[in-house]
Formats: sequence, structure tokens, C-alpha cells
Amino acid sequence: MSAPSLAAAAPPDLRLSLPDAEATDRLGAALGLALAPGDAVMLSGDLGAGKSALARAAIAAILAQEGRVEDIPSPSFTLVQTYDSERGEIWHADLHRLGGPAAIPELGLEEAFDDAICLVEWPDRLGPLAPGRRLEIALAFPPGGEEGRVLDVRALGPGWEAALAALGA
Repeated sequence: MSAPSLAAAAPPDLRLSLPDAEATDRLGAALGLALAPGDAVMLSGDLGAGKSALARAAIAAILAQEGRVEDIPSPSFTLVQTYDSERGEIWHADLHRLGGPAAIPELGLEEAFDDAICLVEWPDRLGPLAPGRRLEIALAFPPGGEEGRVLDVRALGPGWEAALAALGA
């Protein structure tokens, strides 16, 4: 069962086939380099679909651009990991263990949406607290048990041209 999209069932702005983990890492890195403060990327998909891998590759690319190499753990148990960068703060949130939006205010995520780069796994847990301007990325296993992943991207709100171009390149 796939995680539901936050947006209405509209066709994706972009659909990509990712043949392997390396392709996911390359795509995540390209996305990371196109993100700016105030960008919120919502990552949905089943367990093991590659949400954390994509987010970690994006964060690693931003830090590498500054000459930094850091361990980038999954925030599965801490819920949120933050990183300081020359661009500003980067937030990586994994909301899988939350039952819904009630716990979001104490995380500080709503404020982070305004001025940080935010990568959020399991964004359906945000409910009505999801930012209006967001990039939704849904990762899925291909039908028929094929290798790789299928990635659908939907841009909600203005200003996603650079991110869509980076993903489509």
C-alpha cells in the first residue's frame, strides 16, 4: 500500500524511473543542490522505498558543496535531525512514528518551513499543517517486482523550476 499524496490525485509534473540505489543517490544530490531556504520537500512511499536515501543524498550534496562530510543518520527515532549550512538550516524529519499532526507544533517544524530547507518523510502525518508551497515526491516499487523505483514529483506553489529542472536533467 503506497503512502497517500498530500495533493489531489493530479498527474505528476515529472515521473522518473530509478534503476538502482546509485540513481536514487544521484537524483537526491541533484535535488539538494537546487534547494533553498523555505523549500519543503515531502517524501512519501512505502517502507524501504528510498525516502531516507533520497533525503540523505540531498543533505550530503549541500554539505559537500561547502567541503563538509558528515554522518547523516536517519531521523527515524529522533524524529528530526538538523544541519547548519551556509544556505541556512536543513531539517530532515521522519514522521512515521507520529499518529497525526498533534505532535508537530512541539517539533518546531511549522516554523522551519518558513526559512529552512525541509525534507519530510511520511508527510501525511502533517495533515492540515503541511505547507501550501511544497514539492511532493512519491517513491514506489515498480509493478511486477522489477528492480529500482518509480518516482513521481508534484510541485505545489511557485518557485520550483530549479528543482524540477535538476530532477529532470
